[in-house]
Amino acid sequence: MEREWEELVTAWVPVPDVARRIGVVDRQVRSMIKERRLLAFKVGPNAATCVPEDFLVPDPDEPGQEQILPSLRGSLTQLADSGYDELETLRWLYTPEESLGATPIAALRSGRVATVRRAAQGLAF
Repeated sequence: MEREWEELVTAWVPVPDVARRIGVVDRQVRSMIKERRLLAFKVGPNAATCVPEDFLVPDPDEPGQEQILPSLRGSLTQLADSGYDELETLRWLYTPEESLGATPIAALRSGRVATVRRAAQGLAF
């Protein structure tokens, strides 16, 4: 399916807005994407590079500031080590997982990191 990611994720944030919301410069966000600490896709009619909004959470140390979901990096690494590419990773994060009773991204956002990582362990190719 062409641009399937636009169907999987309902809210996207352009890279410049991600940078502003987490208090860094665009280049740092692009480095996170390049190093696969963050996923981004071309979205919308202008094919802007965007990050799923679910990847951003309030920063408990900086009121009014956001941060990248702390558990995301390890989860992305685990899925990459299992052979998943970016789209497969996004698809897994946003598809309801029976063992979690939710999507993995929802479970990560609710703090169920160990449960998500266990669910991902069986995914290796």
